[in-house]
Amino acid sequence: MLDVEGLHASYGRIPILHGIDLSVREGEFVGILGHNGMGKTTLLKTLIGLVKATAGSVAFEGEAITREPAHKRSRRGIGYVPQGRDIFPNVSVRDNLRLGFAVQKKVDESAVLEEVLEEFPRLKPLLDRAGRVLSGGEQQILALARCLCARPRLILLDEPTEGIQPSIVDEIVDILKALQARRKLTVVLVEQNLDFIAALSQRVLIIQRGQFTNEVSPAQLSDPDLIGEFVGMGG
Repeated sequence: MLDVEGLHASYGRIPILHGIDLSVREGEFVGILGHNGMGKTTLLKTLIGLVKATAGSVAFEGEAITREPAHKRSRRGIGYVPQGRDIFPNVSVRDNLRLGFAVQKKVDESAVLEEVLEEFPRLKPLLDRAGRVLSGGEQQILALARCLCARPRLILLDEPTEGIQPSIVDEIVDILKALQARRKLTVVLVEQNLDFIAALSQRVLIIQRGQFTNEVSPAQLSDPDLIGEFVGMGG
């Protein structure tokens, strides 16, 4: 579904990605693990088109998208849930969700909303509340639900557990497992919570200084020596 070859990206004259190669199969859940500042978020932003690639190529479902802007990638079926959630704080949960399927030309709003609320029942009693009054966990669930409103086939998910209480983290694990089974989603997950990434990923890529340096199985994330060596997080 996703093929990335020799991908480079930078912020001005500061290079961040140094030749990323990545292949993700349809229905696969791939985790990306690394220290802060290693290029994880930049990679996702380059894949969705918010950061321009300076070299290399990105293909989605066999078609080159390296030079396409983010909105065209979204219409192709790539969803992005950014770090920090980026919901619209001053509009209701309902309108946040409606903005999620605004990219679709012809859509039955009530049908899409009903489908998403069945998958995210926590949001049902919150529909008329402004986004800003939700807890951090509720905002993260809203950001994920908003992304799903556009019916993506590939989701780029950036640090979804950041600043969220453990019970909500467990709920998000259950939601993602159910979505993967029901919608057969393909997911690329950037995360630093080892339990979270191990619970969901089929394989985990280690990124260091803008390059993938190793691939491990989720079971290996319980090895403190490996984590200390490749991720720099210690035991």
